[in-house]
Amino acid sequence: MDLVEFARTKLGWVDPRLMAVAEKYLKAIPSVRATIEKEYDGIMGELEGAVKPYTRDFPAFSRLPERGRDREEILDEMEAIKAREESRWKDGFVSGAVYHGDDTHIDFLNRVYALNSQTNSLHADIWPSAAKFESEVVAMTAHMLGAGAGGDICGTLSSGGTESILLAMKTYRDWARDRKGITRPEIVAPVTAHAAFDKAAQYFSVKIIRTPVGADYRADVNAVKRAISRNTIVMVGSAPTFPHGVVDPVEELSELARKRGIGFHTDACLGGFLLPWAERLGYKVPAFDFRLPGVTSISADTHKYGYAAKGTSAILYRGAELRRYQYFTAVDWPGGLYFSPTFAGSRPGALAAVCWAAMVAMGEQGYLQAAKKILETAAVIRKGVEAIPELRVLGDSLWIIAFASEAVDIYKIVDYMSQRRWNLNALHKPPAAHLCVTLRHTQTGVAERFMDDLRSAVGHVKAHPEERGGMAPVYGMAATLPLRGVVGDMLKRYIDLLYKV
Repeated sequence: MDLVEFARTKLGWVDPRLMAVAEKYLKAIPSVRATIEKEYDGIMGELEGAVKPYTRDFPAFSRLPERGRDREEILDEMEAIKAREESRWKDGFVSGAVYHGDDTHIDFLNRVYALNSQTNSLHADIWPSAAKFESEVVAMTAHMLGAGAGGDICGTLSSGGTESILLAMKTYRDWARDRKGITRPEIVAPVTAHAAFDKAAQYFSVKIIRTPVGADYRADVNAVKRAISRNTIVMVGSAPTFPHGVVDPVEELSELARKRGIGFHTDACLGGFLLPWAERLGYKVPAFDFRLPGVTSISADTHKYGYAAKGTSAILYRGAELRRYQYFTAVDWPGGLYFSPTFAGSRPGALAAVCWAAMVAMGEQGYLQAAKKILETAAVIRKGVEAIPELRVLGDSLWIIAFASEAVDIYKIVDYMSQRRWNLNALHKPPAAHLCVTLRHTQTGVAERFMDDLRSAVGHVKAHPEERGGMAPVYGMAATLPLRGVVGDMLKRYIDLLYKV
């Protein structure tokens, strides 16, 4: 029996706190450490080919070339790499990731970027256009998310959903320390809330209290209520959750926060630019935005269903006073007075310009039409998945189709689909997978191709349960191994692999 099997079968009953202590001492034993390293090496060896596919075909540089390479040669090489990668997402094989992808849209955004490539939002005195674009993106997003219902809704642009969430959590920490004297701050978030909240807790020395979800995968309001303490600075709800695509009971949760004088953050990174249009189209969308008086901040990714280029997100607040706790200022630095609204100093003004251009080019009608296509395609796929006896759809999402199975190993399904070029999101606790439907999937024949391959995957895995697969062992280990630190170390080695030349 190897270490992994021993941990699964003999240690699964141990309290997680005791397990963390036991794990620390186990890993200090040379023979145990050697066994763990052997496991790591085997898994990383299997993954290296997929992570580093260009090793043989293109030159690699671990130092600067003595003489600069010819620019056309560099461009030719990049064109070759692009050709290898582009067809997979362009033909609709990828879950999420590329949300628009039409050639004319991409060409338009690239032209906008080129026109603004030298601008820097840090220097608004040199490029006031950057401030124009950022402020108008924030205002348009706020209006879409209920700003008209009253209150001074404001915000900033960030580099993505994770930064938006980090900024919000840092803001609540500083607000609670200043206004309420809280020095041991806590975040209350359902287990399905994005991992960025754990990152924020780790970065900013805030305790995060994770609460369970119900059978519908939405936050359990009673569990959240029990988790609130006098140190709670903010509560979290998702619209929708990343794993299962369901909208938490934000109305109930935010009202609970309002009555207790606690901040409430709606994470609408994934749904902020789709749910408002779904509601306009007549779909049942639970309340989640600033129309609810208890919602004090919202994150919404412009680079997802806002159809901007990667690298922008909006973080919105109820009131300029709260937003000011996000800012950084330095008044005693010999380099002069320094200030920045977000974590970064220099910020690419071109991305703000591209975001602005994407939004005004789409307009309300463009977003409505895109949402209609996506939601109709997702309904077709959901119905198809529900028709497969071995699979079970999780939740009632409008466009994120999550499914699990008691009959087959769901991670082997993901591996098989990868062999058919599909890139699905593997989920954890419970083991599942999902397809996040985008405009790429609304192309003729994509939904049918997905269902054909998924049915084939289920049949193959049922007939060949002994096959090991690629990511299946990794997720299988993470799902059953009580040694959380071992799994975390494995993920860190995967990141190491990404930076291997």
